Amino acid sequence: MDRLEAMHVFVTVADLRGFAPAARKLLMSPSAVTRLIAALEEHLGARLLQRTTRQVRLTDVGARYLERARRILADVEEADGSAREERNRPSGRFVVSAPVGFGRLHVSPVMTDYLKRYSEVACELRLSDNLVNLVEDAVDAAVRIGHLADSSLVARHVGEMRRITVAAPGYLKRHGEPKTPGALHEHQTIQFGPSASWHFMQDGRDMEITPSPRFTSNSADAALQYAEAGGGITRVLAYQAAEGLKRGRLKILLTKYEQPALPIHIVYPTSRLLSAKVRAFIDLVVETADWKFG
Repeated sequence: MDRLEAMHVFVTVADLRGFAPAARKLLMSPSAVTRLIAALEEHLGARLLQRTTRQVRLTDVGARYLERARRILADVEEADGSAREERNRPSGRFVVSAPVGFGRLHVSPVMTDYLKRYSEVACELRLSDNLVNLVEDAVDAAVRIGHLADSSLVARHVGEMRRITVAAPGYLKRHGEPKTPGALHEHQTIQFGPSASWHFMQDGRDMEITPSPRFTSNSADAALQYAEAGGGITRVLAYQAAEGLKRGRLKILLTKYEQPALPIHIVYPTSRLLSAKVRAFIDLVVETADWKFG
């Protein structure tokens, strides 16, 4: 048994939570994967995985071994990369995931600069508002807005984003400006996104408002277009309303009741070895992008 190969197979099975998906990713037969895991468990004298007909779970021993196996494999990869001097220059395929609107407006320009700087890299920018699984979807790094759930991903904080309440000056001239979140019940509102509740802060405590919107959309552009036309008050992320605010078509309301700004992170899979491609991308964001929407 090649112990490094067996460790790599074990980590892949643990990441993908199954023998079959691990076999597909590793271009191995399921029986070969099963034999390697069985040989590793026999060598260790301990069961690493609990198998059922529906899923594969780590045992307590397996969870501890997984952490150590990751470190060992990362050290081996780093040693190999150092010997080949591959870490000094990004190369190969680089896949980045980002939210649709933010990716189009703010990540795409970074990718353009990235391609100009690193001629040996082929980039793919995947835009989706769904949360992707970096390991299963073979994504090298993802840009995420908001607080992160506990995971095995490493996160680098690169900016912040306000959630703001806006309306057109013409609407406010006709209906007046709400001075408190509670006053929103007296106004026409526009709902963007899946949540029916709007959250604010008052005296350090969360305040939840549930307006009755006249117009609802899953598109920020549609919600803002109707708001700019005088249709009412809406809540969006700051970057989404930036153009309308810049041109005076929108005004920010209730600023003293805003919640703290949401963080913007670049996340990538756990490893002690940060690849040159991801490192160069993060450095470029920090160097050239102003993602401080706070």
